[in-house]
Amino acid sequence: MSDSPRDSLRTVLDPKSVAIVGASENPNKLGGRPLLYLSRFGYKGSVYPINSKRANVQGYKAYPSLTDLPEAPEVAIVVVPGDAAVEAVEQCARLGVRVVIVMTSGFGETDAGAGKAKERHMREVARARGMRVIGPNCQGLANFGSGAILSFSTMYIEAPPQDGPVGIVSQSGAMSVVPYGLLRQRGIGVRHSHATGNDCDVTVAELASVVAEDPDLKLLLLYLEGISDTGHLAETARIARERDLPVIALKSGRTSAGQEAARSHTGALANEDRLVDTFLAKHGIWRARDTAELVGSVEMYLKGWKPKGRRLVAISNSGAVCVMAADAATAVGMPMAKIADQTRAELAKILPGFATTTNPIDITAALLTNSRLFSDILPVLAHDPAADAFLIGIPVAGQGYDVDAFARDSAEFARATGKPLVAAVPQASIAAKFREHGLPVFTTEAEAVAALNQFLSHRELMQSARERGAALARVPHPLTGGTLLNEADSLARMARAGVPVVGHRLCKSADEAAAALAELGAPVVVKGCSPEVVHKSELGLVRLGLDNEQAVRAAFRDMERTLRGQGARFDGAIVAKMASGRREMMIGARMDPVFGPVVLVGDGGKYVEAMPDVQVLLSPFNDSEVKAALARLRIAPLLTGVRGEPALDIDAFCAAVLAICRLMMNPESRVSNLDLNPVLVGAKGEGCVALDAVVYATVTSDG
Repeated sequence: MSDSPRDSLRTVLDPKSVAIVGASENPNKLGGRPLLYLSRFGYKGSVYPINSKRANVQGYKAYPSLTDLPEAPEVAIVVVPGDAAVEAVEQCARLGVRVVIVMTSGFGETDAGAGKAKERHMREVARARGMRVIGPNCQGLANFGSGAILSFSTMYIEAPPQDGPVGIVSQSGAMSVVPYGLLRQRGIGVRHSHATGNDCDVTVAELASVVAEDPDLKLLLLYLEGISDTGHLAETARIARERDLPVIALKSGRTSAGQEAARSHTGALANEDRLVDTFLAKHGIWRARDTAELVGSVEMYLKGWKPKGRRLVAISNSGAVCVMAADAATAVGMPMAKIADQTRAELAKILPGFATTTNPIDITAALLTNSRLFSDILPVLAHDPAADAFLIGIPVAGQGYDVDAFARDSAEFARATGKPLVAAVPQASIAAKFREHGLPVFTTEAEAVAALNQFLSHRELMQSARERGAALARVPHPLTGGTLLNEADSLARMARAGVPVVGHRLCKSADEAAAALAELGAPVVVKGCSPEVVHKSELGLVRLGLDNEQAVRAAFRDMERTLRGQGARFDGAIVAKMASGRREMMIGARMDPVFGPVVLVGDGGKYVEAMPDVQVLLSPFNDSEVKAALARLRIAPLLTGVRGEPALDIDAFCAAVLAICRLMMNPESRVSNLDLNPVLVGAKGEGCVALDAVVYATVTSDG
């Protein structure tokens, strides 16, 4: 076939012909449900049921086998069990089918040995003929824009479809339709609802990258149980950024129990959770914590709002709601906008004297006697430049209140300003009025603020990724182990990479150690050097502040005796200059087989494992990303100076981190893992220096 893999996936979203291998007359069986949907939801292409026992199936002419069809179908659905499914895939490949959807279960999700082997076989057979496989263990795909409902989900009967601006792509069948059902309950149309199952060939990320091309989509929702295809997920994000299409991902398996469940469900390999967080954020994808967050803010995304900031104005007829809205906003980093004096003066002319014209604005129970208060103050606020978003809280209304006017005028205000507006309305009948006018409505002010914060934060994340031009570092070399170098060789590697390292000498004898003291000047540190010992201090292999020849010679002899007594190789002792600085920091790095070069930065010292304070960076990254990561540390306030202490030389530390980034991205370095701790950082202008280094690398003949 001459078609590209992406062309085939575009085809499966709108195929000209579909065959169902194992088609059933019963619409409530797996082989019958797709036929029901294709006829019910307006599919215009050719439908070919494969059933050797019937001449017709659900009104369609049936065929005994794939070889009896008048043409090679563009897409085939396979629902026959066991090895018959594998044989059907082989036959589809020979006939020239472009995409096969294997709904049959019982493969890698239940049998990591033989089941996975069958998946690999299907993939290899398909790729040899240019065919793509979706599944197995796959609920199917549904495109309500084209009528190609190639799925057996009951949800499309329970929640009748409506084409709309939302796409859902999921590894899980249930999670392709649960968000669909929740959105349909709210009257939101969904165009795409796809499940990829075990991802033996087409991954959820690859399919998402094609769905993201749909020009009518305004929001893309993803459910991921494992991330193995970072390339296509990054491509999805790139396409989305170019289209200004928000992508929200729910990645399960945050806990060890959840990760184990993911392995037993789809055979997905769980990824270290903070790497997932970092990867998604780097590419402008918002990570939802749960299903509620996945769909909770959808209405806001569909409004087309382009917020300029995150300053909030809250308006309510309840002082309590005003206070709780301010608390909720402050907790998520949404400052309460300072309303201009002129705006306050205009508000004072409208509101009663006992109302509050500062932000939040409490218009009090006077709303009951004057239902125009909302309508009158909103145009005034529309002209205030300080506000970026608005929250309207109405805890109680009903008889005596002109709720229709509140909702109508609030909606008009949102349209006129183009600024996000959410409503917190606990009464269902009152909330319905606001929803009728297309406003996002939540039960409480805390829920409204949380959803608004997600929307605003996601837009900021997208803008940051767009400005950075987020890129994915391909794994340059498949190193997962490597040999532990001794400290001298490790420091030498770091120095060649451009990282400042402490002045030191590797000494092979007590005489050389004494000479190093004379050369470096007292005081010095003496450390035993062996590639077989990582934590030297635990064996007493570190002596600090030595200032005379006798102490240095004795330390050398002790180091040799200790290492040889442990049965470890003795490469000598390192004599290093005692360095001074303001803060011990750390830089770590490793080669992740999925995400590529991973770099960690954070607080250093001997308690780094007991009380970790680190942030993750995925290569490639720049200086501003390093500084943003440092700003997220718990110790961040100390880096800029507190209580009269000077700011640290963060520029020098960032330069060292970037040197490590370049090292890890260079396949010639052959470094798989490293740890620099401590990296001593001085005051601004004093630089930084690595005092210790642990490096794992593949050692070549030239070292």
